Amino acid sequence: MAGNGAHRGMNDYRWTDLPSLADASDPHGLVQLMLDGAVARVLQAQGALENGDTPLKCELIGKAINLVEGLRACLDETRGGEIADNLAALYDYMARRLVAANHFSDAAILREVASLLREIQTGWREMGELLAVNREESEKAAAEAAR
Repeated sequence: MAGNGAHRGMNDYRWTDLPSLADASDPHGLVQLMLDGAVARVLQAQGALENGDTPLKCELIGKAINLVEGLRACLDETRGGEIADNLAALYDYMARRLVAANHFSDAAILREVASLLREIQTGWREMGELLAVNREESEKAAAEAAR
């Protein structure tokens, strides 16, 4: 992870417990935590909006924006190529939409952003599962080769 945006985003993830953070000390896991936190904050903001709690809505949307900006700061645009560029543009779009949702108190925009984040969250989780399987297969092959 790089930059202050990623650090600020992780600070806004504080709703989790410390064992979860320790278990996800790898970069992939930290991004997953930030995605989980961003989705949670957007959904919580939607609830606050529906309950008429404007100060809480503003606070939660601000935290969601920080997490989205943190996710953007985590991108490796050199190695990530077009995928990283597309994600950067999508994170920028989501941050702008969150600002609009806050300004206009628009639950539809919050639902849109939550949906986009869930798509990324699902893909990221699936990629993590594939990486784990590949890592296990590599370790097994290395162990067999060492025999």
